[in-house]
Amino acid sequence: MANKKETILILEDIRSTHNVGSFFRTADAVGVTHIYLVGCTPTPIDKFNRKRSDIAKTALGAEDTIPWTYIKTITPLIKKLQKSGVSVVALEQSPESIDYKKVKVKDSMALIVGNEVTGVSKKALTSADVIAEIPMKGNKESLNVSVAGGIALFRLLNI
Repeated sequence: MANKKETILILEDIRSTHNVGSFFRTADAVGVTHIYLVGCTPTPIDKFNRKRSDIAKTALGAEDTIPWTYIKTITPLIKKLQKSGVSVVALEQSPESIDYKKVKVKDSMALIVGNEVTGVSKKALTSADVIAEIPMKGNKESLNVSVAGGIALFRLLNI
């Protein structure tokens, strides 16, 4: 896997089709090479093999150009990526997190973003190489997941 530079995005239990579509569009903008849709995250193709218009509406065609794979559980994926030399970064507020501006990644990186309410799972946080957090200066404690993911991708990839 990591014999060429890869940028992987892992969407863990993202519930909103609009957030998924937004991630596809941002992934295209930053050069993500693959998206993994995990757990309850909706895919661009429904169970009847039809294109999902609700994802396509925000993805604007990126769902057709970014390779993606659906998987049920995240831990085996993380282990597989790490074994192939990919740095795995979880984006989450945590006592173990560091400021996302201080994260240094290898040539190949996977960014995990989690559920809109519960965030990245404990299993994924425990397995990740680093937990990155975007500091909040206002009264709200977090950003929309697709906004936070976009900010992190642009910064981690030095774009």
